[in-house]
Amino acid sequence: MPWKYKSFESLDTIELYKILQLRAEVFIVEQTCYYQDVDNKDLKAIHLWHEDENGTINAYCRLLPAGISYKEPSIGRVATAIQNRKEGLGRMMMQLAIEFIKESFQSDAIRISAQEYLQVFYESLGFKKNGDVYDEDGIPHIEMLLDAN
Repeated sequence: MPWKYKSFESLDTIELYKILQLRAEVFIVEQTCYYQDVDNKDLKAIHLWHEDENGTINAYCRLLPAGISYKEPSIGRVATAIQNRKEGLGRMMMQLAIEFIKESFQSDAIRISAQEYLQVFYESLGFKKNGDVYDEDGIPHIEMLLDAN
C-alpha cells in the first residue's frame, strides 16, 4: 500500500479513527502514558501514514508547519504498530516526512521532541541533540534539530 498524506480537513472519519486508534495503542496503552493526545495541532497538521493490505494503519506521524510547536516545522506523534517494528517503516516514514517538509514547507530545519531511547535512530537521520533530557508526560525526551545550514 502507498503512503498517504492528508490535511485534517481531508481525512475521512474512518481514517481519523484508525489514526487515533494507533496513537492510543502506542502512546497511551503500550507506554502507559496518560495524557490528552488529541490537541488542536492535529487541525493544522499534515497526517502521514502507511496502511497494510487490510487497511490497518501500521505507521503514522504528523507534520506541523513552522510556528505551531516550534519556530521551525516539526514532526510529531511518530508511531509504528508494535507488530510492525523492525520492518523499516519508521525510517521510511521519517525520510518521507523530512522530504515533504523540505519541499512543501520549504524548510531545511526541522525540530522534534524525541523520546530519549530513540536518540540514536534520529541521529541516523541527521538530527542533532539540542538541549538536555527533560520529562514529558513521565517519559524522558530530548529536543533534536535537523538543520542543513
